[in-house]
Amino acid sequence: QVQLVESGGGLVQAGGSLRLSCAASGRTFSSYAMGWFRQAPGKEREFVAAIAWSGSSTDFADSVKGRFTISRNNAKNTVYLQMNSLKPEDTAVYYCAADRSGLGSKWPVSYDYWGQGTQVTVSS
Repeated sequence: QVQLVESGGGLVQAGGSLRLSCAASGRTFSSYAMGWFRQAPGKEREFVAAIAWSGSSTDFADSVKGRFTISRNNAKNTVYLQMNSLKPEDTAVYYCAADRSGLGSKWPVSYDYWGQGTQVTVSS
């Protein structure tokens, strides 16, 4: 019932910023927790950030705390990932995901729907 489409990826120099967007279809978007994950070549998919259905609670991976911000606009059926002070280590395909429980999690298995991903490349 939910389709997710990411956008906003691209090539940026270290220290720069990007804002990723994830547009969701479906009438029940506001009841889903949303998460961002990333996967670099040869590595497992890793948690980046999550936001509860209410938007009142968020969680971040230690590697991005203080640099990334997750937010959502339920009226627009969209979740955002603002990425500042980007590092080459942030280079990966970034995926958004939806969790029907509404709680959010740092574990990929907890999510029910996934987008196709958007490439983020940070040059040194």
